[in-house]
Amino acid sequence: MKLPFKVDLSEKIAVITGAGGVICSEFAKAIASCGAKVALLDINGEAAKKYADEIGENAIAIKCNCLDKSSIAEAKKTINEKWGKVNFLINGAGGNNPKATTDNEYMTPELDGVKDFFALDESGLKFVFDLNITSAFLTTQVFAADMVKTGGNIINISSMNAYRPLTKIPAYSAAKAGISNFTEWLAVHFAPCNIRCNAIAPGFFVTNQNKALLFNEDGTPTARTGKILAATPMKKFGEVSDLIGCLLWLSDDCASGFVTGTVIPVDGGFSAYSGV
Repeated sequence: MKLPFKVDLSEKIAVITGAGGVICSEFAKAIASCGAKVALLDINGEAAKKYADEIGENAIAIKCNCLDKSSIAEAKKTINEKWGKVNFLINGAGGNNPKATTDNEYMTPELDGVKDFFALDESGLKFVFDLNITSAFLTTQVFAADMVKTGGNIINISSMNAYRPLTKIPAYSAAKAGISNFTEWLAVHFAPCNIRCNAIAPGFFVTNQNKALLFNEDGTPTARTGKILAATPMKKFGEVSDLIGCLLWLSDDCASGFVTGTVIPVDGGFSAYSGV
């Protein structure tokens, strides 16, 4: 892959969760290209292996359930035995669930037959919170134990939803706001141990999870896409490559060694635009 610039990550032993997905698989490729040894963790082991094979000898794929602490601990054991102690963690596992998504943007009592706020399933909300917050909590708890005496770097993946909640997805919006807050808490808590903790908040990118919401089956943009682009001053979706520069900057202790507790939007101006 083509990098915007290169940093020396040859001393990094990195873990990336959700590494079978579009964004985090590219993160894995980027930091491996800079010399890091990278463990790609995903509950979809085949997807993680596909990307690890593309990277080569500096990567391993591990099937891991990031909601099961014993599964995470087993992954850590494998990494420690192969490379040594982990000093870099990217918490990328996350997502939404249809059970926690409304059909309508606004509550309209006149409409029947739509999944409104009152029809949302409690299990869906709990699943979304677990997938985003509990997973980050557990993986940090397991892997940061390697960093306490030697220092380290943790990067969480937040979202535009953390700044302003989007319609239809209350659980995901609240969960990502929680990730931003958790990032700040970790930064303070681990500061004496020289563990930096920051987050990247992507704007709107087309991924496997949201493609059906953004484009119709014939490839034309949905009404939601129209709203997104109207509220994005740069008038386009981001490309995963747009995130790599921010990732590499945060990854490099020489470049961002005094940066901790930040949540950095990479959003084409979405978070800065008031609509007028």
